[in-house]
Amino acid sequence: TGQWVQFNAYTKVWYAPKEGRSNTLLLLTKEVAPQLLYMVGLYDWHFTLVPLFFINGPEKLLSVRGMLHPGALAEKQLKKRIFLHLMKWVGLQKRTAMHSTDAFETEHIRQRLGASVRLYEAANFSRFIGPLTLPAKHAGQLKLVSIALISPMKNILLVLEALKRCTEEVQYDIFGPVKDAAYWDQCLQVMEQLPANISVQYHKEVSPYFVPQALQKGQVFILPSKSENFGHAIYEALSAGLPVITSGFTPWNGLEAQQAGINISNTVAGVREAIQQFAAMDEHEFDVWNKGAIALADKSTNPELLKAQYKAMFTGSPGTDEKL
Repeated sequence: TGQWVQFNAYTKVWYAPKEGRSNTLLLLTKEVAPQLLYMVGLYDWHFTLVPLFFINGPEKLLSVRGMLHPGALAEKQLKKRIFLHLMKWVGLQKRTAMHSTDAFETEHIRQRLGASVRLYEAANFSRFIGPLTLPAKHAGQLKLVSIALISPMKNILLVLEALKRCTEEVQYDIFGPVKDAAYWDQCLQVMEQLPANISVQYHKEVSPYFVPQALQKGQVFILPSKSENFGHAIYEALSAGLPVITSGFTPWNGLEAQQAGINISNTVAGVREAIQQFAAMDEHEFDVWNKGAIALADKSTNPELLKAQYKAMFTGSPGTDEKL
């Protein structure tokens, strides 16, 4: 931390320590004199508000990363409303270009910040893991896995409530840091009430390098999020061959028609039915869904198109609106 690190032949990275982050950012922008400041996410003081309000000179590009989705705005509403009103009041949306990752997010941005906002649409880059060797599938048994922040947005509590009502034998592995301690306490309380046919293991945070090993503990990936801008964990699971159980509030819809997973209503009954459906499958039937997940991931990304989109976005002329 606290110095430039050579990341590769073309890139240097500054890992900022917690102390004095805002001052460091101000000093570094004077030193580097960048042409563009690319900010990821809303509401963060150091990495969004300081660049927006206190740094002048470079072009600014703000990637909202799903934070204007109605489901995301439903959490901590007051804080988010104050920020959005302040942003519009001082006219920052007129001086800052916005990065949207798909047509739905474009609509959410324009609804909140106005139709005239300068906007670039470029999809997400994601990691194709490739087919993994998963545990053998037996009828009446299922291994579930989640990789997610432990917070109300990811809806792990809903999965646990559904498991209370499952009659099949289910093993559930959860990976991810606890972001909301009170919410995790609720999860722990439900875990204590689970029947003998359900086992749950929590593994805390997993680094990106070990994600494939984490996925190999499961046969089906489950994440009934209240909203997802893209869902990198969902894509990685599909690419590894794990069918996905998720909500209808992600870009990954129509899963069942492609035999790549199930989009459920975010209800206990909806989650339970999807879990029971996969649990009932034997190895032959599950193999079809395993291949369907990989096929969906394979056709859902175009690296060359993505490179063109990001090149256009990062080098776009000020005041233009680009959609590729």
